[in-house]
Amino acid sequence: MLLEGKRAVVTGGSRGIGRGVATELARQGADVAINYFAGADASFEAEAARGTVAGIEAFGRRAIAVEGDIEDRNTSIDLVAKAVDAFGGLDILVSNAGICPFHAFLDMPEDLLRRVVGVNLTGAYFVVQTAANQMKEQGAGGAIIATSSISALVGGAMQTHYTPTKAGVHSLMQSAAIALGPHGIRCNSVLPGAIETDINRDDLSDPEKRAYFNARIPLGRLGDPDDVAKVVAFLASDMASYVTGAALLVDGGLFVNLQ
Repeated sequence: MLLEGKRAVVTGGSRGIGRGVATELARQGADVAINYFAGADASFEAEAARGTVAGIEAFGRRAIAVEGDIEDRNTSIDLVAKAVDAFGGLDILVSNAGICPFHAFLDMPEDLLRRVVGVNLTGAYFVVQTAANQMKEQGAGGAIIATSSISALVGGAMQTHYTPTKAGVHSLMQSAAIALGPHGIRCNSVLPGAIETDINRDDLSDPEKRAYFNARIPLGRLGDPDDVAKVVAFLASDMASYVTGAALLVDGGLFVNLQ
């Protein structure tokens, strides 16, 4: 119960790493508001969000789901306001929403580039700013954790629109740590490696690719959302009370295995 009595917001919380994080925060004692985006398949996404809410409530915690496109600043304002209304305040933000539609560099469509930057970086900026203002107003500090990626540190031929946004999220947490430290708000990022989620399930369904990653990863397996969620819970807790501006790789050792 590292987070007993805490109140949290998780963006992109209906599936993948976001669902794992939201559930783990609840396991550790937090009430959790999740954000999700209905997109083209609204019924599927709404059902996924209900599943996350049910998972949070199974731990005896309060939960709400707020639909909205995180690229739109008003979504962050609405999300934080509803979380505060439901729980009485905000102690933890996990800025997790992100997309990664693979595409080649030389013919990258402008609208795809702008969408990825808008969701992954601009959206993260808005929600961090909104949550930080709420935490500052409360006067009791807080913890902000952003989901960056191992892709912030390495390149990808089909990810030229994605990797800069994840480097930007990492940099945002470093600068926000300086800006918000005087208010007792800690800002850190996690950098997941090869984690099995909806965002890369098709890519990792290739047996040869799975075998390649399993061989490259010193711990011998792909990660799952719970591997990331436990690290996020630590960073959100008082056990990390002197940790800010940090970036923790959660990759099974993939990044350091250069040989």
